[in-house]
Amino acid sequence: MFDRVLEKEFSENDAPEGAGESSFNSTVADKQAELETVAKITHEKTKMNDTKEANGTKPFQFQDVFSLEKEDSDDMTTLIDKKDNVFVMSNKKSKYPVLQVDFRLISDLVVVIVSAAIGGIIFSCLGQPVIVGYLLAGSIIGPGGLKFISEMVQVETVAQFGVVFLLFALGLEFSLSKLKVVGPVAVLGGLLQIVILIFLSGITAVLCGAKLSEGVFVGCFMSMSSTAVVVKFLVERNSNNALHGQVTIGTLIFQDCAVGLLFALLPVLGGNSGILRGMLSMGKLLLTLSIYLSVASILTWLFVPRLLKLMMQLSSQTNELYQLAAVAFCLMSAWCSDKLGLSLELGSFVAGVMISTTEFAQHTLDQVEPIRNFFAALFLSSIGMLIHVHFLWTHVDILLASVILVVVVKTTVAAVITKAFSYSLRTSLIVGVLLAQIGEFAFVLLGRASNIHLIEGNMYLLLLGTTALSLVTTPVLFKLIPALMHLGIFMRWFSSENGTNNEEKISIVRNG
Repeated sequence: MFDRVLEKEFSENDAPEGAGESSFNSTVADKQAELETVAKITHEKTKMNDTKEANGTKPFQFQDVFSLEKEDSDDMTTLIDKKDNVFVMSNKKSKYPVLQVDFRLISDLVVVIVSAAIGGIIFSCLGQPVIVGYLLAGSIIGPGGLKFISEMVQVETVAQFGVVFLLFALGLEFSLSKLKVVGPVAVLGGLLQIVILIFLSGITAVLCGAKLSEGVFVGCFMSMSSTAVVVKFLVERNSNNALHGQVTIGTLIFQDCAVGLLFALLPVLGGNSGILRGMLSMGKLLLTLSIYLSVASILTWLFVPRLLKLMMQLSSQTNELYQLAAVAFCLMSAWCSDKLGLSLELGSFVAGVMISTTEFAQHTLDQVEPIRNFFAALFLSSIGMLIHVHFLWTHVDILLASVILVVVVKTTVAAVITKAFSYSLRTSLIVGVLLAQIGEFAFVLLGRASNIHLIEGNMYLLLLGTTALSLVTTPVLFKLIPALMHLGIFMRWFSSENGTNNEEKISIVRNG
């Protein structure tokens, strides 16, 4: 009787909208999709069946501890198309709306978070930067290590929030008055660094018989420093508000802004578009950036203080609503920036700067800081997963030589340019060392260059390994800064005083 009542009340036509609107036959018939052959791999089932012993039991494998799949489950199917693109089906399609759970993503996140925590604790107990612990933890569990992570793309996507919140918190602490002081060296100096590195790399490529386009790309590639690693280090040392910290952060932000221009330059270097078209793309990007910053300035003056004041009033009993509103504001700004062809990092930093001009900046920072720390650790661990320990060890000689060359060249260029803007030699050297590594954006830049066949083969492997080893050795390089300062005093490169009157105490030396 109960079933008849339900049948009378609900019919097949009452299924929620969108539940079955995209079927295989209708999609192909309506020419909304192209019929293509794919290979279906149920590797988990195959592995389980192939490794069973004679008595029917499956031998214990350490990796199985981190796998949430069951023997009778076929949800974790992998599809490969003719272009070797890999697709993972995390859940089957359901006729009715149900809560979908991606157990593979949960498993991978658990592994990354636990590994990052263990790595951070170990290196903290050893008196070393926790950044190294995060990076090494990622390299151990990643594809180049024990292969505990099944699908990196999902973990890396979630981990990208780490850079977003890191730059958002950085913007909250960034003072516009200090920006006026370091603005010339950050913008003009940052531009000079990119131009000089491109020039040096291009000349070297021509002299060595390589293509000029490859040399220009390597110069662009080298000019990117790691915002996440450097900022994390400065925050740990409470040096982000020191003069060298402000100069470094300003330069890093400029580099993040220049990423979009470098991406627009790649098709020109790859020969996929004319020079005129490339210049037009770069001009369009600069115009978009100007409009975006202008709108942000207007909103900072008219909208942001009123919004934050309202959120403070509504969240007088609990900070939950204010915290949610701050995160939403950050993500919305980052999303708009990305949609305009800029970058997520620029948008999140601008969001922080917009709030930093109000009286609620410190309160917002207190609410966002725990979220920032969590996702920053997740992001650094995901960067570590790109590092293949075996590959680094096999080619450690040439890669180490490449890293030393990069560090020497970038430190020299950055230090000379900073000194040219009338900063002390001490500050210039610290800024040079802080900017000496190759940043995580280089992986994205390298992947894009490979897709358009600008960089291939051995050069690709060399740049990939150099970037990975550079990120691993960066925290160790930072630890050498105090020794470099003491050597400078001993050699009388500069005095033991803290520099000119407008320079703040360099706490990085005190906390080294």
